[in-house]
Amino acid sequence: MYSFQNDYSEGMQPAILRALETINYHQNHSYGQDIHSDAARDYIQEALEDFSVDIHFIAGGTLTNLTFISHILKPFEAVISAETGHINTHETGAIEATGHKVCPILTKDGKLTPDLIRPVLDMHENEHWVDPRLVYVSNPTEVGTVYTKEELEALYAFCKRHDLYFYIDGARLAAALAAKEETHLTFPDLPKLCDAFYIGGTKVGAMFGEALVLVNENFKERFRFNMKQKGAILAKGWFLGVQFEELFKNNLYIEAGAHSIAMMKPIKEAFEKAGIPLLCEAPTNQIFPIFPNALAEEINKKYLTTFQCKPDEDHTCLRFCTSWATNENAVKDFVEDFEEMCGRLL
Repeated sequence: MYSFQNDYSEGMQPAILRALETINYHQNHSYGQDIHSDAARDYIQEALEDFSVDIHFIAGGTLTNLTFISHILKPFEAVISAETGHINTHETGAIEATGHKVCPILTKDGKLTPDLIRPVLDMHENEHWVDPRLVYVSNPTEVGTVYTKEELEALYAFCKRHDLYFYIDGARLAAALAAKEETHLTFPDLPKLCDAFYIGGTKVGAMFGEALVLVNENFKERFRFNMKQKGAILAKGWFLGVQFEELFKNNLYIEAGAHSIAMMKPIKEAFEKAGIPLLCEAPTNQIFPIFPNALAEEINKKYLTTFQCKPDEDHTCLRFCTSWATNENAVKDFVEDFEEMCGRLL
């Protein structure tokens, strides 16, 4: 069964595999203070066109989020997130476990706006409540939508006016950047649009790893102390450095995002042709089609997908996700199978 469940079912980019094999017997300094991690930081700073940012390599997204958020917030401060946000739905209360409440906001498309955030600030009016201090967004979001550069500018301006920090979870940032026609985003924009963000590696063919970028000067001091306390510093940290070194050579990072989007396009077109609606309009490598139950069951007999929700008793919403390694022939086979299924069931 071919899997469209996620974008991290395959191993790693061939260039990363070759690089790791090449340096396998080289001796390196430990704890991320090696030549490969330094080179990766240089590559990322060059891409961002900002040499003032601090960059830290952390093994996974949940660990990155909890390490960062626990570092910058005081014990009584909280984080605002869309209800569908990863820190609210898929991190097992990791943020709450560090002592910080997540204040979720119901949205129609997984995206926060100043108008949605304002009532939360109004509600938390004094010391009897937690104090919302950080706004968290994912780009792309967990339901496949994207923030444009202009939307992020508006959010960051709002945050600065209200003395809030603004943080972007970039687990699938490569897809948001590759969808430049929709998002208008480039790498150099990012340090100007938030106080911190991370560049996801796991979902673009790294074996594991994310690159946390600290923009706000107030976050930088002694950050590695908190990393160590949270178990976020690897002894063999060069394994992370080498991977980001390769991802940022020759535009491999953006190419990975672009491939994942290109592989989704025929699938999305097949759904549109069949009149299958989407949960939200999603221009990247994740879409959430809503099928009649019988068609969803038929699809899941031959392909792996992720259950999203039941919009009503007659329909099932599934997540389809393509990756940096999705096979073009597998996509063609799915489209042909889907058309045959529609002919029988619709």
